[in-house]
Amino acid sequence: MPFGNSHNKLKLKYSLDEEFPDLSTHNNHMAKVLTKELYACLREKETSSGFTVDDVIQTGIDNPGHPFIMTVGCVAGDEECYDVFKDLFDPIIEDRHGGYKPTDQHKTDLNSGNLKGGDDLDPNYVLSSRVRTGRSIRGFCLPPHCSRGERRAIEKLSIEALASLDGDLNGKYYALKSMTEAEQQQLIDDHFLFDKPVSPLLLASGMARDWPDARGIWHNDNKTFLVWINEEDHLRVISMQKGGNMKEVFKRFCDGLTKIESLFKEKGYQFMWNQHLGYILTCPSNLGTGLRAGVHIKLPNLSKNEKFGDMLKRLRLQKRGTGGVDTAAVGGVFDISNADRLGFSEVELVQMVVDGVKLLIEMEKLLEKGQSIDDLIPEQK
Repeated sequence: MPFGNSHNKLKLKYSLDEEFPDLSTHNNHMAKVLTKELYACLREKETSSGFTVDDVIQTGIDNPGHPFIMTVGCVAGDEECYDVFKDLFDPIIEDRHGGYKPTDQHKTDLNSGNLKGGDDLDPNYVLSSRVRTGRSIRGFCLPPHCSRGERRAIEKLSIEALASLDGDLNGKYYALKSMTEAEQQQLIDDHFLFDKPVSPLLLASGMARDWPDARGIWHNDNKTFLVWINEEDHLRVISMQKGGNMKEVFKRFCDGLTKIESLFKEKGYQFMWNQHLGYILTCPSNLGTGLRAGVHIKLPNLSKNEKFGDMLKRLRLQKRGTGGVDTAAVGGVFDISNADRLGFSEVELVQMVVDGVKLLIEMEKLLEKGQSIDDLIPEQK
């Protein structure tokens, strides 16, 4: 699915009716919000880099919806998009992020010392723990819209910054286009490698252009701290390790992320951030913290309970298969993570995961003994 010509200015020769997309079969947040009247107000606008409303909505037009997950249906091409097209983005953000209003203020907390517990998740149930987020570098277009030169400049800047990390964070960069087969296989075995996007959502957004030019993976020597460069966002920062010590994972995440930001500032660059939306990322679903804290956890008994899905919603958690968003659980092992990104701080989101996972393990242990879990079913958080 190639990137479209949605920035074509000749479209303005055609009437509103001739240009308005057919959204009659669509099931995504964009399609719920975009009316003909709103499209009429936005169709002639563009950001200073040339991103139009048709660029914003192209992925949601090409992908009518997901059978199980309500997709967003739009992306940002630069930081200005959230302002220039705010009449479209604001209601989408409010719908996607549980009523987060245009007047609301986001909060950030990367002090890992504020997390309570998290170092005692039972490793007999929690197989691995991970925290990830994204960051965008101010002054560059986002991946759906950046040029080859911009993408290469982001890679060069990132390599230079990451090379300054030392101690436990000392590591090496692997460019996708110059990897040896052995390096590639090792990264696949470590579950580190991202390959050319195959998701129609990403392809229709224009994120796979020029692949694999200026894409790569950096990781520390211990393989517990990882940075993806120029995939869905400029940077994806990941802290991970086997077992259930989420506190250790989160501390490394906060420490590493803080050091990376300071290194970029030393070079005269800042991450995209504002008081309302928090950290600015390509997909509106990742605004705010951009954070997903998750564990791979064995819940063979609890997952068969008819109230399992409802319990996760009450705990503000979500489940996936261990292979990603579209995969099913295997052998009762799930990827459980926070459902929210915006309106909560990083510490609050990780705390929800820690507290929720402890409760899920407690219920799983009761079910193993044939005992009732009715008294443990949580209230809505």
